[in-house]
Amino acid sequence: MIAFPNAKINIGLNVVSKRSDGYHNLESVFYPVKLSDILEIVPSERFEFKSSGIEIGGSVENNLVVKAYRLIERDFGIPPVKIHLHKIIPFGAGMGGGSSDAAFTLKMLKKQFNLDLSKSKLKKYAASLGADCSFFIDNNPAFASGIGENLEQISLDLSDYNIVLVKPKFSVSTAEAYRNINPQKSTFDLKEIIGLPVEKWKNIVKNDFEESVFPLYPEIKKIKEKLYELGAEYASMSGSGSAVYGIFRHLPMNLDNSLPKGIFIYR
Repeated sequence: MIAFPNAKINIGLNVVSKRSDGYHNLESVFYPVKLSDILEIVPSERFEFKSSGIEIGGSVENNLVVKAYRLIERDFGIPPVKIHLHKIIPFGAGMGGGSSDAAFTLKMLKKQFNLDLSKSKLKKYAASLGADCSFFIDNNPAFASGIGENLEQISLDLSDYNIVLVKPKFSVSTAEAYRNINPQKSTFDLKEIIGLPVEKWKNIVKNDFEESVFPLYPEIKKIKEKLYELGAEYASMSGSGSAVYGIFRHLPMNLDNSLPKGIFIYR
């Protein structure tokens, strides 16, 4: 069985308050994009996890895909499988690649072994693996609140636009981004504002992390400014970075030559 776990972008990200458990409450819109990893799961005599593409560091057991398998193995006693993950979505980008891989693993195991697993139960498993993992169960545009686990489906269709993703060579530590953030209650209703035409988002829809990340990584700010120069209707850093996206009505002819060399570009 093969699936294609996709990335997401954050459209607006308001860090509202710091919680007593050390986490932060936020408000954001999660929107799925087509950039995808490739995930294969097949029956096997013993459990095996392999990866290719972008190098994955750390121990195998700490990988979210393996953690997802272990959850289902523990509760349903499923047999061993061989998992191959071809990694395309970059790490430390704010695009939820690891969370998507984990959520798709849960969905694939449910289907492969015909498990009696409701969607709500799948979401609970996903939420235990990461705050934004459960988004990828439905994988539809959603307004996220809490730490990202509270999701409300919204009507948002950007299919008439082109979304360009730009990832510099470096990543941004989520912990570092939060360390310098100043939580504050939003002055506008993101769910309402997101209903405006994309062309009106520029001076209204903001990512609070840009205030803490741009001074540390001015290259990210330059990428955002360049996307606007190239004609983006809206541009923003996704999540806590380091990826930036631009939403274009029409793609510029000189896109590849206008952005810094050696960076990751998807359109």
